[in-house]
Amino acid sequence: MNSDVSSSENELSQDGSSQNNPSENSVSSPNSNESVNQVELSDNHEVEPQVKNDSVDTANEQSSTSFESNIKGSDTEARLQQLEKEHETLNSQYMRIAADFDNFRKRQTRDQDDLKIQLTCTTLSEILPIVDNFERARQQLNPEGEEAQTLHRSYQGLYKQLVEVLKNLGVAPMRVVDQAFDPSLHEAVMREPSDEKAEDIVIEELQRGYHLNGRVLRHALVKVSMGPGPKAVDEEIPDQSASNQELSESVDGSTKDEN
Repeated sequence: MNSDVSSSENELSQDGSSQNNPSENSVSSPNSNESVNQVELSDNHEVEPQVKNDSVDTANEQSSTSFESNIKGSDTEARLQQLEKEHETLNSQYMRIAADFDNFRKRQTRDQDDLKIQLTCTTLSEILPIVDNFERARQQLNPEGEEAQTLHRSYQGLYKQLVEVLKNLGVAPMRVVDQAFDPSLHEAVMREPSDEKAEDIVIEELQRGYHLNGRVLRHALVKVSMGPGPKAVDEEIPDQSASNQELSESVDGSTKDEN
């Protein structure tokens, strides 16, 4: 009996506890909802400042990016201007160097040509006396016999060959007789009176002069006229004593007529 009573009490106690639990459960549920809402509100309060901070950071990043881009743009423009100035400087230096080199090349070419002509003139000046001797021999040689004529022909062949070589090199003889005296071409060795030639006219060529491609290779030695001599001058000037005598006679005659 006692066991039955205890078991029944236990069942009653379990039932009572089970009946009490629903009320507790029903009371505890509002608390849990409030805690959830508080958590959600706290989360919302935390999210809103974070969003604001993110927007501020984004704006700062954009402003810093634009500032950096402006700085880079100004640096690029300054660098471009500097490069343009350097380009102009280098270009002007290049033009000056190119002009100097061109002038140097022309000067070198001109100097080489002048040196070549000078060497040619020096060499030909040593050969010209041989040509003079050939011409003197030709003037003095008078071939009469057959052997002399053979020698004369061989000599003439050598002379013509030498003259042809000089001609191919640009050597040409001067023509000075009856020409006006020119100190740039002629060298006056003698001066003498001449009734036939005017003053400063070349009378005779004593040594032939030569040109080399338009330049004077050797001056011609010449004899120059001084004009008419003293006798011719005396003939042209009337006798002053005779004229004076005639004048005195005419004066005496006039005085007699007056008397």
